[in-house]
Amino acid sequence: MTTLFLARHGQTIWHTENRFAGSSDIQLSEIGQNQARGLAAWAGGRSIETVIASPLIRARETAMPAALRLGLPLATDARLRESDFGMAEGLTMAELRERFPAAADAFVNDPAANPWPGAEAPEAVAARAVAALQDAAAAGKTTLIVAHSTLLRLTLCTLLGIPLGGYRRRLPELRNAAVTTIKLGPEGMALIDYNVPVPGVQA
Repeated sequence: MTTLFLARHGQTIWHTENRFAGSSDIQLSEIGQNQARGLAAWAGGRSIETVIASPLIRARETAMPAALRLGLPLATDARLRESDFGMAEGLTMAELRERFPAAADAFVNDPAANPWPGAEAPEAVAARAVAALQDAAAAGKTTLIVAHSTLLRLTLCTLLGIPLGGYRRRLPELRNAAVTTIKLGPEGMALIDYNVPVPGVQA
């Protein structure tokens, strides 16, 4: 089995306001840049052989300091991009409840069965992300993967056999720049650590 370190990207301005970023390409805030440097310092103490990021700028900006610290190229994989949240992009839950109360209630009740109108299906997000992780594991190299909260939670639920409709309740949070460690191989996945803050990194 191959060790994969799964990190959420650093903070953006939209995330401080709890806005759905999804496929929107939002840069890191100053705090997010500090978190990226903290993740790089953490990665420097591990035997990481490959660094892969979502192509969205917030993930690339988070992963690049670690790649530079390790002396490795930064690869990107489009399958790791965050879910497109459709009409929810750029809005807060409060704004969505005010403008689209029925859609908001349905999403909260079961986000897999009732994604936001115009959004990518959660099953499709999980399928492409699982395939990306399986390909990384098949290469047999300890890998740091920098991606996104919803994508990573959907992926973990899929690999753990948790119904996707419960991902927001069963895995309610991924901190910015926090690391989840898994081992992945043909026989399945082992969860080693979940949502572990990097020492010295501001949440």
